[in-house]
Amino acid sequence: MAYVISDDCIACGTCIDECPVGAISEGDKYSINPDMCTECGTCADVCPSEAISQG
Repeated sequence: MAYVISDDCIACGTCIDECPVGAISEGDKYSINPDMCTECGTCADVCPSEAISQG
């Protein structure tokens, strides 16, 4: 199941640089494209606000 970003996201940008497939989009709250997500978990591992989890 693809990872999702919760409302706890602070839009710091840490996860974007870590995603190996470019599945994360910027915005007021970042989002992950479920069709592109490979479920590697790298984004969740680096998120300082723990806003990313498996959906």
